[in-house]
Amino acid sequence: MQHRPQLFYTTAPAPCPYLPDRTERKVLTELAGPDAVALHNRLSQAGFRRSHAIAYAPVCVGCRACTPMRIPAATFAPTRTQKKISSRHTDLIVNMVPPVPTDEQFRLFEIYQAVRHPDGDMAHMCWRDYVELIANTPVETFLAEFRRPDGPLVCVSLIDRLSDGLSAVYTFYDVNDLTASWGTFSILWLIEQTARMGLEHLYLGYYVPGSPKMAYKAAFGPAQVFRDGHWSLLAGTLPA
Repeated sequence: MQHRPQLFYTTAPAPCPYLPDRTERKVLTELAGPDAVALHNRLSQAGFRRSHAIAYAPVCVGCRACTPMRIPAATFAPTRTQKKISSRHTDLIVNMVPPVPTDEQFRLFEIYQAVRHPDGDMAHMCWRDYVELIANTPVETFLAEFRRPDGPLVCVSLIDRLSDGLSAVYTFYDVNDLTASWGTFSILWLIEQTARMGLEHLYLGYYVPGSPKMAYKAAFGPAQVFRDGHWSLLAGTLPA
């Protein structure tokens, strides 16, 4: 039986969303068919990310700032601040649910985009776009819904399960209380959940030195980055 070759495409140059005065290009391929899960695993371990039914990676000319990053759950050492954030939310209720969009999630998503990323492409997403973001997945995907004890939804993480870990695809949260540090807490919870599931790594997407949007990732360590075909320790992410 002959197998169709996996085709990869390169996008046209576009403004970089992370660093000023730079352009980005991506290489991408479709995740489809009976081999979608296996392909997703291989590509994720080689630094690719998933969006909808597409796996992509940056191939920018003259720039290698975007660096794939993952946290080994067994060696993660939370900082003093991260420990305080975890202890502050011990009463939070977290449910892992199928990737089914709800009106409640979408309301939280809209407010998050309007406040945190008003100039981003996702700020203009309608309900149909949100449904595609959440439900259009050819791999094993779930949502982590974070709720206060009295019920209100405060944070949502879209998560893929890989053969060796979890991949944090996208997270949004309540922006009315920035001191709650919902984004940080969601990552801490996901690292713990990775270990509870007997998996090795939490994949956090791209670490981009010099980008204010991605600076928070350096606070989680020790972390690994994918460079020159292999994963290695990221200097400076080992907590004091």
